[in-house]
Amino acid sequence: MHPANTAERVAAEGVTPAAPLTVEGSSVLHQMFRFRWVDWKATPLGEQAEIVAEAERFMAEIEPEGDRQSALYSMLGHKSDLLALHFRRGFDELNEAELRLANLALARFLEPVTSYLSVVELGLYDSSVRLYRSLAERGLEPDTPEWNAEVEAALEQHRKAMAPRLWPSIPPHRYLCFYPMDRRRGESKNWYREPMAERQRMMHEHGMVGRKYAGEVKQIITGSIGFDDWEWGVDLFADDPLVFKKLIYEMRFDEVSAVYALFGAFYVGIRLPARDLGAFLSGRRPA
Repeated sequence: MHPANTAERVAAEGVTPAAPLTVEGSSVLHQMFRFRWVDWKATPLGEQAEIVAEAERFMAEIEPEGDRQSALYSMLGHKSDLLALHFRRGFDELNEAELRLANLALARFLEPVTSYLSVVELGLYDSSVRLYRSLAERGLEPDTPEWNAEVEAALEQHRKAMAPRLWPSIPPHRYLCFYPMDRRRGESKNWYREPMAERQRMMHEHGMVGRKYAGEVKQIITGSIGFDDWEWGVDLFADDPLVFKKLIYEMRFDEVSAVYALFGAFYVGIRLPARDLGAFLSGRRPA
């Protein structure tokens, strides 16, 4: 005999809303540029000095730690020469940072290659499963006002408890590795058709690999569903770039990556403080 209503079905069969709860924080924009070196070298030295001074003042203003912060990276390889990373309180502030950068004299030498828009996201798989089951056992049905009020109260608790992770400063480490990723939605393997409890199990195993590297690498996950071409962005920060290879390679062997992960292009760069911008533009690596 089938349960009479949604709440009984949730409690009896473990059926829950498909999407795990998430909490969101900083809005994040990655801007990748190719630098027009030929045009730069043809610019008179006096004009170069003025351009550098203006850009250094701008970057020094927006570099300080906090939840409204930007950083530049000198990129390795052909994909781009510079990456501008912006953390802000919302999309309007990201747009302001983008426009201010575009209005620098330096901008005429910056050719946009690509960009990535996302928000800091913390997934709550474990909490979602516990909360959904608890609400069902109390006889509440999904998407009713009572259910939604309980969910929002739980989310607000998580927002307060996780505030430092939701509104981080850009880590000061020397090296950055950024890449976007999706979960597979193919004919035979589709992440979004797996039950939540199974996704919870796989994500827990996936997270345990990352915890092994907690003292060596800082990871910031951002959600981009509805904002950009991939579903998540991953930023890794470290003082030894080899840790990127070791961490990502080890994660390849867990189920969630081996079966369900799709990866975009990888971008690796070296932190470029405002004070080193002039050196970079004269052809020297960051100090």
